[in-house]
Amino acid sequence: MKTFLLRSLIGIFFGGFLAVLITYSIIFFGDQSTLDSSLFVKNSLGNIFCGWLFSVTPLFFEIRSLKLSQQTALHFFTAMAAYFILAYGIGWIPHGMSGILLFLGIALVSYSVIWTAFYLYYKYQFKQINEELKHIN
Repeated sequence: MKTFLLRSLIGIFFGGFLAVLITYSIIFFGDQSTLDSSLFVKNSLGNIFCGWLFSVTPLFFEIRSLKLSQQTALHFFTAMAAYFILAYGIGWIPHGMSGILLFLGIALVSYSVIWTAFYLYYKYQFKQINEELKHIN
């Protein structure tokens, strides 16, 4: 529970920080002298929720009683379903079938690339640790 709360706080603060950076970018680089307050609040809360979501869903990978395939499936479907509902509702994903299919394609490719990168990184780390353990004797 302590880990969940700590990751929740980190995710919420990171999402809020990201919302501020995005807003500053729109103001400075997009030549926007005024912002729509309701749109700002909606997008900021969306960023904060995304920060929280993507910081707590990796906790599935710490449940040792599950296989890696089960952890991955739980993480993918939980994160993508929640993100899709949020992004579609806010308007980050264009409405219509083409927007949904585009989201699914980008999500599957992005998730696969990131998951593979993490898998290879940790596999390399395990290999290095095992080599160091062999040299201890």
